[in-house]
Amino acid sequence: MTDPGRHLVVGRLRKPHGLKGEMSLFPITDQPDEVFTPGRSLWVMDLEGQVIAGPYEIERSRGYHREWLVKFRGLQERVDLDPLRGQFLAAPAGELAPPADGEVYLHELEGFAVRKQDGTALGVVTGYYELPSGFTLEVQGPKREFMLPFRKEFVVEVDREQRRMVVELPDGLVDE
Repeated sequence: MTDPGRHLVVGRLRKPHGLKGEMSLFPITDQPDEVFTPGRSLWVMDLEGQVIAGPYEIERSRGYHREWLVKFRGLQERVDLDPLRGQFLAAPAGELAPPADGEVYLHELEGFAVRKQDGTALGVVTGYYELPSGFTLEVQGPKREFMLPFRKEFVVEVDREQRRMVVELPDGLVDE
């Protein structure tokens, strides 16, 4: 197995599709047409973030409703595809477009300083959770930790280079 170096998750494999060796996947990228192009090699990762297989080269791909169908070179049979169910696909970070201004990869958020618009320090991001309502950040403040919904109405600015975010919080979310 070749080591992909630093890699980022780009999709979650779902199940084999049809009889032509295709696999359905749910994209975890906002540019699936660029990521799942023929010729690109991807690695399979488990829930712990460990590379467990690959690289697999994409032979063909196409959008299919809210998912994508991909065919990996050399994987023809259902018995080859079944063990991949529920696993994640990852691409080398250097092959992906960097986030645009004001965007950040989720794994980068830990350690970001959180401040109010007036400059008051609120704490540091120590974790994040994917909840039904969306992503929520765990922030360790000076007195206690609190949960911050990672939503546009609360997160005003994200500065990737300075590793900080500016927020506007609803009354009562943080005791000052």
